[in-house]
Amino acid sequence: MVRYLFYAATIIAWGIFIYAFHRDRSRYRNCLILFVALMMSAEGLLLLAGSRIYTMVLVIVFFVLLLVPVFLIWNGVITIRKEGFSVTHLLSLALGLTVGTGEVATLVLYFRQQSNNSSYKQPLVGFNINTLMLIISVSVIYLSISFLMFMIYSVFLMLIPHKRDFDYVIIHGAGLSGGERLTKLLSERVDKAMMVYRKDPTPPYLIPSGGRGNDEKISEAEAMKRYMLEKGIPADHILMEDRSATTFENLANSKKIIDAKGGRRYTALVTSNYHVYRALRYCKKVGLQCTGIGSHVALYYWPSALIREYIAVHAEKKHAVMLAAGWLLVLAAVTIPLMLYYRA
Repeated sequence: MVRYLFYAATIIAWGIFIYAFHRDRSRYRNCLILFVALMMSAEGLLLLAGSRIYTMVLVIVFFVLLLVPVFLIWNGVITIRKEGFSVTHLLSLALGLTVGTGEVATLVLYFRQQSNNSSYKQPLVGFNINTLMLIISVSVIYLSISFLMFMIYSVFLMLIPHKRDFDYVIIHGAGLSGGERLTKLLSERVDKAMMVYRKDPTPPYLIPSGGRGNDEKISEAEAMKRYMLEKGIPADHILMEDRSATTFENLANSKKIIDAKGGRRYTALVTSNYHVYRALRYCKKVGLQCTGIGSHVALYYWPSALIREYIAVHAEKKHAVMLAAGWLLVLAAVTIPLMLYYRA
């Protein structure tokens, strides 16, 4: 009976997610609802598979988790070698070290508590080594799950199919190479937008969006327009937005162009796949309904880029407060019962 109730709850979780996703793809709660639905589905499948498979999967997951910091550190080193040294390129490496520290703290805490030597069994009361290990462990696990939820939803946005009948396609700018040439990252975005354009039954207007940086000879919008003209896109289907300096300005200024044209306004925004979720959030802020479409990004570059997106979203006051409040609640929920247990 309990198992069937669990399966029913799983179906309800998916129903809630589908409803929430249909209403607004940019809401942060979608990350949590999707994560819960997926975890419940995985648990249900493992229950159906039997105890032996269940145990085997748990063992595999345990060893995979141990390898996560190794992968992130290795990825950070590769990113720095290929892209050069910068703070943003250190993010994967930093996350790997953080996760590794959390795993070490968790294992140290576990073995200290399991040790038969009473001198190593310090109670979790007062600020001692066990308390410190517990705080580090819970904090890293909490942040890791938070990032995992964000990552899963970002990947989900990349994978879902999208309609092909658009009126406008906004292309987010990025830095230029040599002040006037498209970088690999930006050319991938433009190529994706042109693919959407050519597959559309009624070719939409393309809006290359991006101003001129201090170290650039022309605006990013102009560079994208030249590239598209070379690829055979008609000039009258290109509407430049060349005054923006940020993603938010990209969308706000592009909306003004769309509003000025009038008529039907089914809009897509094309940006790098890791950036789709945050771009959709800005779409909502400027009052522009968009379908997000992600362009290809080199695999080694993706982890650091996604970490940067996670930090940017949680730098917003509302989400920073929610993240901190959740951390304090989880920490209290874990430490207080343990302290009461050891005092008894």
